[in-house]
Amino acid sequence: MSDAIEFLDLMERAEQQRQARRRFIRLCGGAAAMTGGLALLSGCGDDKEDGSPTPSPTPTPSGAITDVAVLNFALQLEYLEGAYYAYAVSGSGVDGALLTGMGTQGPVVTGSGAGAARAVDFSDDVVAEYAREIAADEIGHIRFLRETLGSARVAQPAINISGSASVDVAGTTGVGAFTAAARAAGVIGAGDIFDPYASDENFLIGAYLLTDVGVSAYRGAAKLLTNKTYLEASAGILAAECYHDATIRAELWRRGLTVPSVYTRVSQISALRDSLDGAGDTDQDIGTAASANIVPTDSDGLVLGRSAAQVLNVVFQNGAAVTGGGFFPSGLNGTILTSGAG
Repeated sequence: MSDAIEFLDLMERAEQQRQARRRFIRLCGGAAAMTGGLALLSGCGDDKEDGSPTPSPTPTPSGAITDVAVLNFALQLEYLEGAYYAYAVSGSGVDGALLTGMGTQGPVVTGSGAGAARAVDFSDDVVAEYAREIAADEIGHIRFLRETLGSARVAQPAINISGSASVDVAGTTGVGAFTAAARAAGVIGAGDIFDPYASDENFLIGAYLLTDVGVSAYRGAAKLLTNKTYLEASAGILAAECYHDATIRAELWRRGLTVPSVYTRVSQISALRDSLDGAGDTDQDIGTAASANIVPTDSDGLVLGRSAAQVLNVVFQNGAAVTGGGFFPSGLNGTILTSGAG
């Protein structure tokens, strides 16, 4: 069976999961169950992907950290992960119908030449299957969060998933986000390129750059959600992201047994992320051949978490209080916009 057919099969599976999630939300009362200042718009029009009407939560004033703000923040992290995995698997991005919403919709910056976003020519069938399944899940998360938010969902902002030496975003020339991160971490030299689409190993390191952060973001966001229905839904996505992350970390650890430099590169990336988001242990590497660290946890065995501001420090690739950069060159939509002050 061709890769394209297999990917389509996974998309169909994601659609079936989406239908099941929708039934769950309806059984729980959908958006009508929202509390904490999330009033409903009655008589909303057709704004779901399948055309059926969905009641939509009304956004609260700018700057308020509400369920809507948290879910929209999560949605934009899913846009990022979905774009990376979709390109790596199929050579094209997420369906444009899943990218619209409130705020400024931006392009996916793919770059050109070495490091440009494209399908990975996987040499290991196991890694290829990991990538296909994760891609389907990430697109499922995008659908689910968009349907949950209804008309309050935000559009995909500009996303940089290139490893190219030079990219253009809104008239500004910069570097592909993956290459910028790899240079800052010391994984490559100041003039070198990190192409996450060039090999199985590079793809896994690129996935580690993103998925580890996604897990810590969902853990950190859990305490901000006030409605049990949405907390339950968020917990489901967190669990899926943890499975993804553990799979990526375990595969990188296995490869390090024969290519020890993998441990060094991952450790450098982990150290960079930990240095960007302030004090405290918010990041861990995968360990060594003698001592694996597949699941990054604290002393109580709890997965590590980051605040929204700390997550933005990492994805903006900046330890200061800024509103854009790195993987989100023009910033985010919604009300959670600024990284931490360091």
